[in-house]
Amino acid sequence: MISQLKSLVIVLLVWAAIYLPALGSLAIKGEEGRRILPAVRMLETGNYVVPQVGGTPYFRKPPLVNWLVAASFKAFGVRNEWTARLPSALCVLAVAIAFITVARASLGARGSTIAALIWLTNFGMIEKGRLIEIEALYVSLFAIAFICWISGWEQGRSPWLTWILPWIFLGLGWLAKGPTHLFFFYAIVLAVLWRSRELRKIWNIPHLIGLIIMVSIFAAWAIPFAKTAGAAHVTHVWSRQFSGRLAGEGFNFQSWALNIPRSLGYFLPWLFFVPLLLNAKFSSERKIDIAGGLSWGIVIPLVIVELIPGSLPRYAMPLLAPAAWLLAETLTAENLTWPRWLAGRQFQRKDRVRTVAFVTIATCACILLYAFAIVPHLQSRQKLKTIAARIDDLIPTNESLYAVDPDYQPILFYVERKLIYVGNLTELPADAHFFLVQPELEPAALSRASPALRIKDYRNREIILMRR
Repeated sequence: MISQLKSLVIVLLVWAAIYLPALGSLAIKGEEGRRILPAVRMLETGNYVVPQVGGTPYFRKPPLVNWLVAASFKAFGVRNEWTARLPSALCVLAVAIAFITVARASLGARGSTIAALIWLTNFGMIEKGRLIEIEALYVSLFAIAFICWISGWEQGRSPWLTWILPWIFLGLGWLAKGPTHLFFFYAIVLAVLWRSRELRKIWNIPHLIGLIIMVSIFAAWAIPFAKTAGAAHVTHVWSRQFSGRLAGEGFNFQSWALNIPRSLGYFLPWLFFVPLLLNAKFSSERKIDIAGGLSWGIVIPLVIVELIPGSLPRYAMPLLAPAAWLLAETLTAENLTWPRWLAGRQFQRKDRVRTVAFVTIATCACILLYAFAIVPHLQSRQKLKTIAARIDDLIPTNESLYAVDPDYQPILFYVERKLIYVGNLTELPADAHFFLVQPELEPAALSRASPALRIKDYRNREIILMRR
């Protein structure tokens, strides 16, 4: 039997090999700036209630990811890509440790280690866990809630622990991305309880208390946020965002048709082993019920969510943790046989261990190859840092840079000059010699300054540095 300490060492080594190499070597991309720039403003202004992007309140997402980035910047005393992305990597590690510790009694020593390795090495978590994106935090909080609930329920632990502790993490999940993860969580819970013929057990006092705690965690931020930012406006933005997704705004049939294949792709390379579930012989009726419940609890919400016109493949990522649990149960089953259409041979225990080890080592090797052989070539093509350096070269060190209603400009993270946000041109002080404007403000800005630099970032978005 694998000792818990040995399992933890294995998990830490695998995590370090996959999530730390070249973590901060590439410039921020995609939505990373929306997680980083509000954190910078929080540290500058001391306002941790209302996130700001470009000096403007950002209403679309709750601020937990911004708080974590700000905490990382504060703890390390450095604001760079590495300290910004580290919270994502640590969230992924926290789930792996939960598998090793909390799930050990249910999955066994070997099964819990396999589940942790599957979690660390699937394509979805590798992609998101190496970026400062909401998914790494949001999916990890969901995963911990799931592990706590299913472990407590299977082991017959106290209802006060089983039905309250997971809801604390679900409440934090609300602060990461809102309540959409509850659909996946309750799909799993209801499917497992239904398959076990214990559906009535969902009605209990600890569950009600758990729900109250979950809502209270979110409300502790949402109420002061709504009062500060304007309840009517906040409600309009949130409802508009939700209804826009359901209505499929910007619908693209080709992209929509690939939602399910892309969602399944997040579980690679472990997706190839899912057919083993068809011929797995589990050691107890309880294991059979859990496997059946998890299967339905994964498939049904996956199909429902990915068939919504405005959906994206990443929306189903919370299902990665239940899938890792289910596959770990399968790979540690009493008897395991490949389906007849895949040779139909017995899959011996020693071969299963060797296969898991091979996939894990191969994944680590691929990431290390990427980090030390490919990333150095990508660094020479980093447009944001080059543009920021050009801006700094034009502005004397004793001058400030004013950003006039800049919207979302990730380039500002790399500008070293003192940055001051203003809402419009009339707010510029008389001694403001350098300021940034968007193209639509250039005609009005020409009356007081001339263009010094025209910039186009990786999104092909233009911004103009004015000098007077």
